Amino acid sequence: MERILVVDDDLSLSHFLTKALSQKGYQVIPCHSGREALDVVRKGETDLVLLDNKLPDLNGLDILKEIKRDHPKVTVIIMTAFGTTGTAIDAMRLGAFDYILKPFELDDISELVAKGLEAHKLMKRAVAIPALSEFKEDSDQIIGKSKVMQEVYKLIGQVAESDVTVLIRGESGTGKELVARAIYQHSRRKDRPFLAINCAAIPETLLESELFGYEKGAFTGANKRRVGKFEQCDKGTLLLDEIGDMSLSTQAKILRVLQEGEFERIGSNETNKVDVRVLTSTNRKLEELIKEGKFREDLYYRLKIMSIALPPLREHKDDIKELIEYFFHLYSRQLDTKVSHIDPSVFEKLVSYHWPGNVRELANTINRSLILCKGETMTAEDIIFDVEDEATSFANEEGLENSLAKILDPLFTDILRFWGKGLHSNLLDKIEKFLIQKALAETNGNQVQAAKLLGISRNTLRTRVDKYNLSS
Repeated sequence: MERILVVDDDLSLSHFLTKALSQKGYQVIPCHSGREALDVVRKGETDLVLLDNKLPDLNGLDILKEIKRDHPKVTVIIMTAFGTTGTAIDAMRLGAFDYILKPFELDDISELVAKGLEAHKLMKRAVAIPALSEFKEDSDQIIGKSKVMQEVYKLIGQVAESDVTVLIRGESGTGKELVARAIYQHSRRKDRPFLAINCAAIPETLLESELFGYEKGAFTGANKRRVGKFEQCDKGTLLLDEIGDMSLSTQAKILRVLQEGEFERIGSNETNKVDVRVLTSTNRKLEELIKEGKFREDLYYRLKIMSIALPPLREHKDDIKELIEYFFHLYSRQLDTKVSHIDPSVFEKLVSYHWPGNVRELANTINRSLILCKGETMTAEDIIFDVEDEATSFANEEGLENSLAKILDPLFTDILRFWGKGLHSNLLDKIEKFLIQKALAETNGNQVQAAKLLGISRNTLRTRVDKYNLSS
């Protein structure tokens, strides 16, 4: 019979979990303090610990450290009502199997316990988890308690300690550099340099010299030797932001650094050795770039050893309220503004928006609204969305798809109720009719030009015009 330790000073929750898990056939021992729990674990034969992070005598993470140091085979699941970024990352980094936010459903905790016990059975040997220094709660500026963000924090904690290359993926404005910094801040290289270079913002002719440096006389204007980012970051961490915009020739040199840890400065035959952890990020679909011959497949698989996907803000709207409050207080202090309150209408307006520019756009919106607000309370009238972000959301296929989804999403229930089983054909017909009307209007009724605009043949257009009873 598996032995589970429930450690929580909340007597009602402790009793509930003890009873519920006992009914599932587990031997359950309740403890109400950290020291009591450690005494039980020291006696041995504990398989899994459900550990509250806030106990009256000891911090949950300190208990976790001690358990994993002395009893590494014991599975620990952290329970917390305070789902901060730091707690999530530190828990996973210090060896927790998982953690769960209070309040939780019995089915969720039961499933997690079952998975934890299965992992305990599969564990063949003890793995010592080194005790790591604490970090300030504000060292990571990633905000969000939603399930999708909790998964991101878990991955950060799992990859931070190793030197594995990490590919961070996500739309523009989702916080990819913040994730890279969080990995760095929780790694053993945290006391060494961290540098970020935006590969899309630097002309290709200059990018290689920025990364690898150059010798005096290597090219016109090279009046003295310059050390590149890789050498500057030796023993540290380098973020290659927007790596999807890098040329094939530079990609080849990056691959060599990742595989061999060596490179040459421009204009030199001398090989330099470096010890750098490389993190990369992109908002582009690298798989499509490979098909187009614009990205090296071997580099892609080298980068993809570990990948963290950041969700767009529209997929974790539960975090918007917390983000609003965070940016409100941050920019209020920076601007030294008299605005001290947020009207509920602000939350309603911002939660209903689709945020093509993601968290960055939300931050800019709050900053701008604080500047424009005339009273002490920010209201919905003070909120002005970024017109440029709205326009550029259609700049690529992914942005267009997302924007269309935002338009159709709130209408879907009514559309489904109206058309029922004929939803597919009826909706497509309406959209096609609309597109043909717009194309004909755009070309002043010229069917040849309208057909080219739509990407269909003139005969197909003529058939559709007849079908929808449209005049040209």
